[in-house]
Amino acid sequence: MPRTSATGDGAARGKRADALRNQQTLLDAAAAVFVTSGVDAPIREIAARAGVGMGTIYRHFPTRADLVVAVYRHQVEACAEAGPTLLADGDSPFVALRQWVDLFVDFLVTKHGLAKAMQSDASGFDALLAHFQDRLVPVCAELLDAAVEAGEIEAGTQAYELMRGIGNLCIGRDSDPRYDPRRLVELLLRGLRQPASS
Repeated sequence: MPRTSATGDGAARGKRADALRNQQTLLDAAAAVFVTSGVDAPIREIAARAGVGMGTIYRHFPTRADLVVAVYRHQVEACAEAGPTLLADGDSPFVALRQWVDLFVDFLVTKHGLAKAMQSDASGFDALLAHFQDRLVPVCAELLDAAVEAGEIEAGTQAYELMRGIGNLCIGRDSDPRYDPRRLVELLLRGLRQPASS
C-alpha cells in the first residue's frame, strides 16, 4: 500500500514538474513575442512560438491580463536571481552591475503596452509595481554596495534612484526608433565611475 502511494506521489510530482516546465516555456515564448509585437500580440503567435495549441495557453492563463502579469512576474524573478549570480561570477562588482543593468534595460524596453493592458485592473498593476520594487531594488543595492566596497564607484548612489533614472532613460524607445536608451544608460554608468577615477 505505501509503495503504491509513493508511486502515485512520484507520478504527481512528475506531472507538476512537467506542468511547471510547460508554463515556463509559455512565459518565455510570450515574453519573446511581447518584445517584438507588444502585449497585444495575437495569442496564436505566442502559441506558435511555444509549440502548443491556443487552448493550452488559455488553460494556464484564462485572460490576457493573467498572461501579462505572469510574464512580468517571471521576468522580475529572472532579473532578481541574476544579480547574485553575476556578482559571484563577474570579473568585478562594477562589471556585474553593468551586466545586471543591461538585463534591467532589456526588461524595461520590452514592456510595450503593459500599462494599457493593465488599465482594467489598476490594483493588479499596483501590486506588480510593488513586487517589482520589492524584488529588484535590494538586488541593485547589493551590486552598488559591492562596487563601492571594491572602490570602483563612489558611495552615495541609491538603488531606487539609479533604477528610476534608468527607467526614465528608457521611456520613449517605443515612439522613436532612432532613440537608443542603452547608449545613455552606458553614459550614466560611466558617470558613476568618474569620481572614483579622478
